[in-house]
Amino acid sequence: MKKIFFISAMLCLLSPFTAIAEHDDGLITKKSKYSVSETLDRLENVLKKKGITVALRWKHDAKAKSVNVDLRPTELLIFGNPKIGSHMFTSNQTSGIDLPLKALAWKDQNGDVFLSYNDPAYIAKRHHIENRAKTLEKMSAALNKLSNVATGNQ
Repeated sequence: MKKIFFISAMLCLLSPFTAIAEHDDGLITKKSKYSVSETLDRLENVLKKKGITVALRWKHDAKAKSVNVDLRPTELLIFGNPKIGSHMFTSNQTSGIDLPLKALAWKDQNGDVFLSYNDPAYIAKRHHIENRAKTLEKMSAALNKLSNVATGNQ
């Protein structure tokens, strides 16, 4: 009986840590076959070919260098398609904090390059959007295809 009590007590104590370890952060990350700049160049080109608006390209490493901070190559692209994304706003306008979409290309300490973006399903969950299944399917499928082109994983 003491053994069962001890195990139960330990599980209760560890459960907060388990929940943190299992937390889904909604981030999709794919390894790229290209440099950071080339990965985003490829993404930007395919987005424009598909008629998707590119709002901004931000070079975090260049901005960091301007204030004497050393940062591995890290670039952000902000882009969107109002024909699809606007439907998220009509369900909950707070989704505008996460839209337009963003893609981050970055080089890790081993020299590998990755492309990361928010999973549209996570954005919907974060903003309690439950009535946009078709929109989310379109967004997810498009992001998967576009990010595969950008990273050379088609």
